[in-house]
Amino acid sequence: MNAGIQTELNVVLEAINKAAEEYSIPAEKLIQQVKALNVSESDSNQQALLYALNQIGMDQPNWTYLAARLYLNELYSTASENRMYSRSLKYGSFQQLVHRLSEKGIYSPKLLNSYANEELVELGKEINPEQDHLFNYIGLFLLTDRYLAKDHDGNLYELPQERFMIIAMTIMQKEDPSLRLELVKEAYWALSNLYMTVATPTLSNAGKNFGQLSSCFIDTVDDSLDGIYLNNWDVARLSKDGGGIGIYYGKVRALGSDIKKFKGNSSGVVPWIRLINDTAVSVDQLGQRQGAMAIYLDLFHKDIMNGFLDLKTNNGDERRKAHDIFTGVTIPDLFMKKLQEVDVNGRSVGEWATFCPHQVKTIMGWKDKDGSPLGLEDFYDEKETKYFTEKYEEAVRNPLLPRKMYRAMDIMARIMVAQLETGTPYMFYRDEVNRQNPNKHLLGEGRTSIYCSNLCTEITQNMSATTIVNEYEDADGNSVIVRKPGDFVVCNLSSINLAKAIPSNVLERLVRIQVRMLDNVIDLNTISVGQAEKTNKKYRAIGLGTFGWHHLLALEKIHWESEEAVDYADRLYEDIAYNTIKASMELAREKGAYSQFSDSEWETGMYFERRGYYSDRWIELRNQVSQNGLRNGWLMAIAPNSSTAKIGGSTDGIDPLYSVEYAEEKKNFKFKVTAPDLNHVTYDYYRRARHELDQVWSIRQNAARQRHIDQAISFNLYVRHDIKAKDLLNLHMEAWRNGLKTTYYVRSTSQSEIAECEACHS
Repeated sequence: MNAGIQTELNVVLEAINKAAEEYSIPAEKLIQQVKALNVSESDSNQQALLYALNQIGMDQPNWTYLAARLYLNELYSTASENRMYSRSLKYGSFQQLVHRLSEKGIYSPKLLNSYANEELVELGKEINPEQDHLFNYIGLFLLTDRYLAKDHDGNLYELPQERFMIIAMTIMQKEDPSLRLELVKEAYWALSNLYMTVATPTLSNAGKNFGQLSSCFIDTVDDSLDGIYLNNWDVARLSKDGGGIGIYYGKVRALGSDIKKFKGNSSGVVPWIRLINDTAVSVDQLGQRQGAMAIYLDLFHKDIMNGFLDLKTNNGDERRKAHDIFTGVTIPDLFMKKLQEVDVNGRSVGEWATFCPHQVKTIMGWKDKDGSPLGLEDFYDEKETKYFTEKYEEAVRNPLLPRKMYRAMDIMARIMVAQLETGTPYMFYRDEVNRQNPNKHLLGEGRTSIYCSNLCTEITQNMSATTIVNEYEDADGNSVIVRKPGDFVVCNLSSINLAKAIPSNVLERLVRIQVRMLDNVIDLNTISVGQAEKTNKKYRAIGLGTFGWHHLLALEKIHWESEEAVDYADRLYEDIAYNTIKASMELAREKGAYSQFSDSEWETGMYFERRGYYSDRWIELRNQVSQNGLRNGWLMAIAPNSSTAKIGGSTDGIDPLYSVEYAEEKKNFKFKVTAPDLNHVTYDYYRRARHELDQVWSIRQNAARQRHIDQAISFNLYVRHDIKAKDLLNLHMEAWRNGLKTTYYVRSTSQSEIAECEACHS
């Protein structure tokens, strides 16, 4: 063997030996095989990597870390070759990287405009290659495959720690220069230790010359041709930039309604939803995947049974299908109560009326303070006064108002059939969402501020439709359309890696830097839709979330199906809420409160009353919030966190584990994955996976954490394909009774894995 090949093999052997020693991996056979090779480092490293990947399993889970070390060898070699520095350095000059990718047009010129060369040198010294050893194989693979910066020909330039540093620099670039470098280092600390992850758009686009940083958007469609087509234009532009979209269609008139007083002319919502479906497919996200959009409709809308619940199913008229969008239903408490009405034989007899929203506004005569008509969708039930119920019953009593009557249980049966086949519709419990909204003060009492959620059901913020108020020709002969912007919701996400942050006791420090990072995203973002940009800065809403719940339970030796898990969720998420609110208060003291803070439930203290926060620390914080304000109108939301949870080496969101061992298969790779930190102790806490667990325990855990989350939670129900209708109904009733705001997919064992929008993953 010549000296050059021996030197290259030594690099491979060093990686194997170090990982084997650190993780007690029996790698002797692999070492002997590598020593016997007479090939280049690249070939020997690749053969060793394939061997390591084949060893991963329940009995030897730590081979994933050895595979990651070997994969790092490939990355270091590739980056050093492309950037022309010595492979032995692992990482080259950070300063030169920033200049080179800026020259190539990959990095935004704002980086070099914001940071001097000496600052780049100092931050480069902060980069710690040893932090790369925290990755398991799948996490490192996903980070490299999807997020590390490459040139226009796909050549890798950026390495993992550099991506984290670029994110930190980007997010902190507008901070006070006297504090900025320390804040960059603090953000890098949080990211490089995998204590947190940022949302997919931020992870992918921060520091780059394209794309935006926010995750999801929610629009309200006005009941007009202009409103429908302008919504389509707006969501197309956002989808192009990688955003996931939620759309509320509950104001659009129903099938057979009148248009300009000509009766029976409306085609209803289904054709317009099909148009959205085509937009989602046609306007793909930078060529990587098609757009992802969810459409929500009220259960009291006439079209709920006129095709909406069948949009994604495989039976019926294909001309009225929209297989590529996702659906959600908004459900009032009254409907859930109707499901409980039974006759003497126990048969469900509760009746439910559906109406056209346009006809309700025309005939009922309810008016806003400015004289504009109101519909049923514009009211919700408080605990004391049942505003929606009163209006609904008034509508039912009006003999002039057309309606279609159904047995409530028949509607629910259609919902459950669709869920077992397609996973959707999502469930949005509109009264609970609006009751718990801290920013309901901008409308009258009992008036709906939030009509639906987003694509992943964790965002609940004030919404309103954008309308055209004028159209004229200016002095230059240009046609000018004047739009009155509505509240077009934006969600800015990041998540705590519970299994790393909680055992390390860094929660307070971590949340403080996370809230600042999220708040800065609001000012940095360039959103293509003006009303979304305006809403983003009006409320400064953020969504701090978590992932790794099942992983944390296993580390803490807590069984999923236990009171201990419910109590732990209650205590832990109260701490997260306390630290998040405190961090936003401190930021408001430094930078000012969000513009709508005055008279909000944050200022009045009602937010704290509703949640029973009466301990000394909460009373003190409540007073501080009233005095100093909050920087952000909404603070917490728990996203699905699938791909980014894998990067963090943990379990998805608040979901139970898929399986102790499974094959991970994407479009370009397949290999075995095991539960994180799997050993003879943690196995007992993992062995009952998603579809085997009693979902009532999951609901109770989620109810405990929902009390502390001001927005909502991406919460899946996992059921067997042969679940009885009454049992699925009981799960939905349990979710509603326990005060859940939303539920996400109903995932049946008969469904193929549902493809989700990764924009909301953080």
